[in-house]
Amino acid sequence: MAVSDDVISGQVWSDFCDALKRAGQQVLRPEAPLSELDRAEGWRYLTRLLRIGLEMHLECADPDFPAFFMPSHETGKIGADNPDNLYLMARINGANEYVLRGTRGSVSYLSVGSQKGGYESDGKMEQTGFIDGNDLQLDDEGRFEIIVSATRPTDAQHWLRIEPASNAVLVRQTFLDRKTERPAALTIERRNSDAQPAPINAQRIQRALHNTAGFVEGTATLFANWAQSYLAHPNQLPLADQALCQRVGGDPNILYYHSYWELKDDEALVIRLPRIPACRFWNLQINNWWMESLDYRYHRIHHNAHSAQVAADGSVTLILAHRDPGAANWLETAGHDRGTLCLRWVGASETVDPELRVVPHAQLKDLPR
Repeated sequence: MAVSDDVISGQVWSDFCDALKRAGQQVLRPEAPLSELDRAEGWRYLTRLLRIGLEMHLECADPDFPAFFMPSHETGKIGADNPDNLYLMARINGANEYVLRGTRGSVSYLSVGSQKGGYESDGKMEQTGFIDGNDLQLDDEGRFEIIVSATRPTDAQHWLRIEPASNAVLVRQTFLDRKTERPAALTIERRNSDAQPAPINAQRIQRALHNTAGFVEGTATLFANWAQSYLAHPNQLPLADQALCQRVGGDPNILYYHSYWELKDDEALVIRLPRIPACRFWNLQINNWWMESLDYRYHRIHHNAHSAQVAADGSVTLILAHRDPGAANWLETAGHDRGTLCLRWVGASETVDPELRVVPHAQLKDLPR
């Protein structure tokens, strides 16, 4: 049967709904928490992945007419999304050339990378090109231009490399303080093209729904596997497999730590950073089981160099607790009794491992102030 027949008959929609139903098995995995909160968040998580997937594979999917959208944000979260980040993504075709124009703004950290793969296919998003925002040459008004292509044009001041398989450009903007910093303003368009977009057709809607459902299931599976692997070291925070982090779209300037936490009502997790290395940025964040950052709009679930208080000896002690410990650098559990957590050093001069210990909440008052 032709694709057009499946679209007209509704079979393409039925297939889409069946694929989404399969994704629900990731919420029902035997190791996943059974609390009402965790299970409700799991179902909400799938709806959030669906919204992101539709942006990625339907609304903003045409590589001839790319547009930036947010693949993670306050109400759509993937894989320990950084609460200090503004993420932007555009879908591209490695056979095309593009021009990315922007105004730098004042964010603490900016990077632009090209990628290939996807969570809907092979579970990878491997980097094919990268530009550090510090390397951008700006004009008097803070503007820059980047040519995105397979070979570097002679007229390109800045060039982002892509490969034939490249299918996305990902931008990370990292704030120390969202209230005072100004994000970069960015646009992207195909270079040397005056074509107009064609109306949607059967092939495009079939492909979009297929890829969206695959994205939901693939993303949920990938990070459910990650969360399961962290059960081996609860309430500790070891260095993550950096090669694995890079294979799924990590920034090459970032050193990642991931793990699992679980606390009783009368317990707290004390996280000590013995020193802060010379670095461009750092933060530590608390996530739920599904590796979504907790709701940072209403709860203090992360600290960075701007918000954290530093001790006289240069160390930083963060306290994850269900109730206010009456000490600096509280991290809220926001109603959760378990979840995941992430530490990242960006451009650090050395590796500094965190020290973690679980203590009774009553002992927090004895911690050095």
